[in-house]
Amino acid sequence: MTLDGDVHELSQSTEVSSPIQQPYIVKRCMNIMIRNTKYPTFLIVASLVMVSFSGCTGLGSNVPNAKISADQTEINLGETVNFDARESTTPSPTIIDEFQWDFGDGGSKTTKQGITSYTFVSPGYHDVEVTVLNDDGEIDRDSISIFVNAPPTIVLEMPTFIKSGETAILDASESFDPEGAGIEVMWDFNIFSDSNNDGDPANDADSTLRIAELMIDQAGNRTGSVTVVDDKGAVSTTSWNLMVVSRVFNIVWEEQIVEANWNGYLEQGESVVYEHEPGLGGRVIQLNSTLTLSRELIPIMLPEDNFTFSLDMESGWSTFASTSQDNITENSSASIDRGEMNSYPDSGYTLSADSKESLEEQLLNQAGERFGQGTWTWIITADQCDPDLPVDGVDPDQGNDWELTVTVVVMVLRISEVGP
Repeated sequence: MTLDGDVHELSQSTEVSSPIQQPYIVKRCMNIMIRNTKYPTFLIVASLVMVSFSGCTGLGSNVPNAKISADQTEINLGETVNFDARESTTPSPTIIDEFQWDFGDGGSKTTKQGITSYTFVSPGYHDVEVTVLNDDGEIDRDSISIFVNAPPTIVLEMPTFIKSGETAILDASESFDPEGAGIEVMWDFNIFSDSNNDGDPANDADSTLRIAELMIDQAGNRTGSVTVVDDKGAVSTTSWNLMVVSRVFNIVWEEQIVEANWNGYLEQGESVVYEHEPGLGGRVIQLNSTLTLSRELIPIMLPEDNFTFSLDMESGWSTFASTSQDNITENSSASIDRGEMNSYPDSGYTLSADSKESLEEQLLNQAGERFGQGTWTWIITADQCDPDLPVDGVDPDQGNDWELTVTVVVMVLRISEVGP
């Protein structure tokens, strides 16, 4: 380009420092002479461009170059990220003086080394920035984005107490992941019991349903936990307590007469066996039993036959009796009787227990009150049928008809639950 006008003089003088003076700032001066030109603006701009490209010092820019990296850019809340800015540089002969870290969540620190670590306690995206400062006072910045995954939120609905033997509904179906991802649910029904036998009672997966059912048949306090895991492995766990209360039952004993009757015909030497359980569901109080033989009305059939009947109780008592005729006008008979086999129980009171079945077993098996429980075995035997001498070659009295009547007084246990 040709400039019209008079002579124009543009000159630059620079005072250069010696190597000993570096990196101190040197004095510089520029003389620009512009006379009688029609284009003063052009010359001013040109001079500035020249200075920019050449540098006032003649040594180039001293601005550092910041560079940041991280060992991971996606983490779960509460995890730690390691940051590295050691690849940052600064022009020679300057040196990096410090690293200023801004973690994007209000946290910051300054280090002399280009490495640091930080634990994030708030979820979301965080722009982590490092500012590199050299000893010439120059700075540069670089940043990296870290995503902090929020743990899932547990929403638990369950009763505070149940009765023993009832089922508790444990509902975690409303639990959710704040980022909208899917979740998995794991229940530990008892954190003090190691159901998977791995040595850690607090990590059992007794159910993986979002709505679980738990039946507890013993009163007491139960402590468990529910764990929710999101798609990135973030975990939330909360413990819960469930009170299991005993049930209340009304106890009533009712007197009941249990009767049994058997009859038949036995020839001499024959026996017959009968079994029953009169004390089932109750407490045996009294026994009366009589074996009666048919009367010998024909003189040739006299005297009366002899029968024996015996009783063997499973609870450990046995006895027997043989028939006899105290009066010729009466049938030959025998009896087995026993009273006060157990005491009469109190009635009309309440007791607490885990279940009706456990309470019934407890009351029916009280020490000293189990006499007569179990199976009773009756054996009837025709010992002798007189006379044995045949008449015209025929035994006129080969056997006899008999009848056994048994009456047992039993206090039967009635249990009914009280309250809702």
